[in-house]
Amino acid sequence: MSRHAHLAIDLGAESGRAILGVLEGDHLTLQELHRFANEPRRRPTGLHWNLDQLWADAREGARRAVIAAREQGADLLSLGVDTWGVDYGLIDADGRVIEDPHCYRDERNRAAFEKTIASIGREALYEATGIQFMALNTLFQLVAARDADPQVLARADRLLFMPDLMHHLFTGEAVVEASIASTSQMIDPRTGRWARKLMESVELPAHMLAEIVPAGTTIGSLREDVAREIGAPASLRVIAPAAHDTASAVAAVPADEATEWCYLSSGTWSLLGTELIEPCLSEAAREVPFTNEGGVAGTIRFLKNITGLWLVQECRRQLAEAGEAYEYDELTELAEAAEPFRTIIDTTHAPFAGPGRMLDKIRTYARATQQDEPSHTGRYIRCCLESLALTYRYTLEQLERVLDRRFDVIHVVGGGGRNRLLNQMTADATGRAVNVGPIEATAVGNILTQAMGTGHVSDPAHLRRLVASTFHPETCTPRDPKAWEEPYRRFRDLLAVQVPAE
Repeated sequence: MSRHAHLAIDLGAESGRAILGVLEGDHLTLQELHRFANEPRRRPTGLHWNLDQLWADAREGARRAVIAAREQGADLLSLGVDTWGVDYGLIDADGRVIEDPHCYRDERNRAAFEKTIASIGREALYEATGIQFMALNTLFQLVAARDADPQVLARADRLLFMPDLMHHLFTGEAVVEASIASTSQMIDPRTGRWARKLMESVELPAHMLAEIVPAGTTIGSLREDVAREIGAPASLRVIAPAAHDTASAVAAVPADEATEWCYLSSGTWSLLGTELIEPCLSEAAREVPFTNEGGVAGTIRFLKNITGLWLVQECRRQLAEAGEAYEYDELTELAEAAEPFRTIIDTTHAPFAGPGRMLDKIRTYARATQQDEPSHTGRYIRCCLESLALTYRYTLEQLERVLDRRFDVIHVVGGGGRNRLLNQMTADATGRAVNVGPIEATAVGNILTQAMGTGHVSDPAHLRRLVASTFHPETCTPRDPKAWEEPYRRFRDLLAVQVPAE
C-alpha cells in the first residue's frame, strides 16, 4: 500500500509547528518535526509580527519534512500553511513584502473600528458581511493603516492574509484562500466574493484584492531557490488547506452526523459554533453577534469568537516576569486545588483582550464587582477557567436560541483540549457530553484537505470518517451540573454590569 505524505505548517499566535502527516490507506500518522515561538514585537509603528523569523522557521520545517518523508519511505506530495485569522501582509508589484504585518492586537485598530461602525452602522455592516463586530477584523485594520499612512496601501499590489503570504513566499503566486478571507469582514457570505461596495463605502482601494481560491487548490510548485535550500524537488506542490486554523480544525471534527453536535475550537481563542450549509444573517444572529465564516467545501462556520486560553497565557507571562515560571500543567494543578467559584469575570471585558498585566486586570475587575480578589496563583487560573466554562454555556444557549436547535454533544478540538480541568468544567457548566480530540485537529484538517487536493481523500465526509478511524476522542460527562447554577446566575449578572476599563 502506498504511503503519501503532506506537511502542515500551523502558525499560531503564540507558537508554530511543522507536522508531517503520512497517509496509508485510511490511517493517518502524525510526526511533529519543528516547534517554535511566535510573538509580536513592538515598534514605533505599532505591534508587528516577525515575518523573517516565521519564514525561516517555515523553511526549516519543510527541510525536516523532506528528510523525514524520505526516511519513512513516503512520497512527500505537498505542503500547506494555516494561521490565525484577520492579519495580512502587503506585497508590491515585484512581489516584495512592503512591511512586517501588523498584529491584530495593535491598539490603533480601536479608533478605526469606532469610526467605521459610526459611518456604516452595525445593521448594514452585518448584512453585508455576516461577521462578528471586532476591532481586530481586517476591514478595520486596513482603515487604521490608511489613516496612519495612506501611501502604504497605495504601494500595495496585493493584499495577502498570513497563510497566503507564506504560500507566496514558497511559490511566488499571489492568491487568497477562501476560509482565511472570510475572517476579514470584507467578504459577502452569500457569494464568497469580495464585498467591493462595502470597501468603496469606507474608501479602501480594491486594486489589491487577489483571486479567492477554495481549500484544496494547488497554488503552485516551489520556487527553485526554496527547493534547493530545503532539498526538495521543485515539483513539490503547495496546496491551500483550509488556511484559517479554525476552518482546518472544524474540518477534522470526528462527528457522528446522526447526532446534533457543535464544536469548540480551544486555544488562545475559543470559537464555539456549528456547521451550516448557508449563512445565517438574522436579526437574532446579529444581536449576539455570531459570525459566518467559510469552511471546507463551501460550508459556513457559524460561530462566536471568545477570549480563550489567552487569559491563562497572559497570567503565566506576568508570573514569569515576576520570577515565577510555571508550565501549563502546573498551573492547571494549582487551579484544581483552589477553592471553586471565588472570583468570576466577564471574559468579554475589553481590558482582558489586551496584552500585559492580566493578574492586575483580574484583581481590578474583582474589586470593581465586589468579589474576592484572588490571593494566589491557583485562584487566578481557576478564575480564568471557570469563567471560560461559564462563557461557553452562555454562548451555547445563544447558539441554540438563534438556530432553534439543541446540541447534545460538544466536540472540543485544538490544543486547549489538553486542559482536562477545563474540559470537565465545560461538561459540568453546560450539562452536555464533551468529546475531546483530536488535539492536533488543525494539523489533521490541514493535511487531509491537502490530500483532497491530490485526490487521496474524496470529500469532507471521507475526511471525517478517516479522522474517526484514526483518533479516538476522550469523553467528559457532566458530574454535578447543579453546582454551576448559582455561579452561572452570578456570571449572567456580571454581563449587565458596566465595569470601567481601568
